[in-house]
Amino acid sequence: MPVPQKKSKKNKKLLATLYLLGLLLAVSTALPAYIQSNFLRQFVSLNVISLFFMIANLATVAAILVFPKLIKELTNYFLAKIVLIVYASSLLGLALASNAGLALISIILFSVASNLIWINMDVLIENFSENSSTGRTRTIYFTFINIGWILSPILTTYLIGKGEYTLSFLIAGFLVIPFFLIFLYQSKRLKDKIKYRKDGIGATLKKIWAKKDSRGIFFVAFLLQLFYSTAVIYIPLYLFQNLGMGWEKLGPIFSVMLIPFIILEIPAGLIADKYLGEKEIMSAGFIILAVSLFLFYYISVPGFWLWLAVLFFSRIGAALVEAMRETYFFKSVGAQDISYINIFRITTPLAYIVGPGLSILVLMFWPLNYLFLVMAIIMLSGLIFSLSLKDTK
Repeated sequence: MPVPQKKSKKNKKLLATLYLLGLLLAVSTALPAYIQSNFLRQFVSLNVISLFFMIANLATVAAILVFPKLIKELTNYFLAKIVLIVYASSLLGLALASNAGLALISIILFSVASNLIWINMDVLIENFSENSSTGRTRTIYFTFINIGWILSPILTTYLIGKGEYTLSFLIAGFLVIPFFLIFLYQSKRLKDKIKYRKDGIGATLKKIWAKKDSRGIFFVAFLLQLFYSTAVIYIPLYLFQNLGMGWEKLGPIFSVMLIPFIILEIPAGLIADKYLGEKEIMSAGFIILAVSLFLFYYISVPGFWLWLAVLFFSRIGAALVEAMRETYFFKSVGAQDISYINIFRITTPLAYIVGPGLSILVLMFWPLNYLFLVMAIIMLSGLIFSLSLKDTK
């Protein structure tokens, strides 16, 4: 359980700085996100793209598994600086990639580093948060992150028009510079001042599995990331390759569809803190995700407004689940529980292994849109886990 601490004015100012860092990092990680599958399509087939993502995320899982031990030995602050350097190098590699080999190496480094740096940020945010306001703190943090994700597709559309995919990767790498400078400037405040728990990965997994609520929120997190893997990798491919929608349409669509994350997550966090509880809001989100995925399967025309509406609707569901996932989990852990945070975040690369693996199986028998139908059915299983949770209120 987290150690209670009084949040001073200095802590509030530092949280504001961390929100800004989250925004910069979000723009940087989002710029490559929606173009990486179409970028790889220049070198390899659709099934090989899936294998690329599976390999990259297997490496990410391995890195996350050893990350708690490294944080305990080397500190979260020091490791964050190393990870940032690897992250910037991966983006430079993607910008220079002219063959499948360099693209694969760069994708692996990008996947590993982008996942690890968000874990570093989780530890920092949690270290300066207060349990009674977890819903507000986490949803404000994610709102800043989602502003970055909204800005990125519009910027990507402009950059692709100027320099294909190369310029997007270079700008994403350039954004690491202000992040790094702010990080160094706040070094005295950000350096580790807590003692991390000694639980290993095996012991942590046993504890998670033994508790119904811990097990349930783990599966909720995994299912949400499974939706994201489909949305980030295969929706752009489907709209671009199958329906012939260009980036002049996709950029605005991908930006507007993310608005629910800005307008819904903070109110949802406040409601969960003070009134309703998490599982009801989370369950509504899963129902919306399942319905929207069925619509992805069913709609086969490249209508701009139609796809904008459906994708916007899907993100209402994702925003509700995401806000409640963060609120629920971080009410039960503290910054010292680094092994728990790592296991929680390992759901991202796991989903990016299962999602592409599932797509390979589906594409052996059916067209790409059938993947969305399969995912719709899987999202409905989220109700089993969300309804089984005990509200923290």
